[in-house]
Amino acid sequence: MSDLLEVCRGLLVNCLNVKEDEQLLIVSDDYKKNLGEYLYEAGKLLGAEAVHVTMKEREKSGQEPPIAIAEAMKNSDVVICVTTHSLTHTKARKNAVANGARLATMPGITEDMFLDGAVTADYTQVKELTEKVTKVLDTAKQIRIEKDGKALVFSVEGRNGVPSTGVYVNKGESGNLPSGEAYIAPIEGTAFGEIVIDGSVTGIGKIDTPITLKIEEGRIVNAVGEHADKLLAILGDGKGRCLAEFGIGTNNKARITGVILEDEKVFGTIHVAFGSNITFGGTIEAGVHCDLVVSKPDVYIDDQKVIYAGEHLF
Repeated sequence: MSDLLEVCRGLLVNCLNVKEDEQLLIVSDDYKKNLGEYLYEAGKLLGAEAVHVTMKEREKSGQEPPIAIAEAMKNSDVVICVTTHSLTHTKARKNAVANGARLATMPGITEDMFLDGAVTADYTQVKELTEKVTKVLDTAKQIRIEKDGKALVFSVEGRNGVPSTGVYVNKGESGNLPSGEAYIAPIEGTAFGEIVIDGSVTGIGKIDTPITLKIEEGRIVNAVGEHADKLLAILGDGKGRCLAEFGIGTNNKARITGVILEDEKVFGTIHVAFGSNITFGGTIEAGVHCDLVVSKPDVYIDDQKVIYAGEHLF
């Protein structure tokens, strides 16, 4: 058995508890169908009723899959989405989970990521830290991010934190694989200030020069930096420029590689996202969801410092 097939088998067992005769659906696109095929073969080895479907690559993260695939997702026991762009923040994912599917999204996953980096983490430890951070977010009212003399402040009062532990063994559980983050939807319209993005950006990759964003009433009003114009083009002129998410990375094996799936999980980073958040407690439906990673920030929750230059103080 090849190393990659063995990793896929272990992932299906340890992270999704795939069992014999379960309906296992692997969704891939043209660019990721080879990795999807390995997961399909691993599912067959476990005795699952495995199905692998391939679709045309989506234009951007957050765009819905074809209706036929959305229906198949809703009628499966376990779903894995191995795609170029993320299906995490789609109605198809939300509806499948509501119907009881255990679901993992793997946007941008690479063979290297399977064999090294975030996938190799001890997910017992990742789960423990992620759930601890989520509990802090659950009771938070205000969050402040500081870096390089800039500060962004927003409310999360009344919103629940979401754990993405990498372990989805119960009916209706879902998240990214590889994983390791706790995140929350900020209250729309409350964010004011500036934030320096210096890690990576969905659709752009790892960045060598920072992007500084100015935000007023929860929306980007100015962006400065080498990649600023491309970012704004990805987000569009509408609701895509609204702050949608704040997240904290909890995976100590993750690396910043330019693939946001792994980048946003890196221990010592936080990320913000713009666009849709209706699938995890917000009210924005934008047809796009773009994550931006910040390395080694200071973070205050209700004026208590919880991260200092990337080091957790939880």
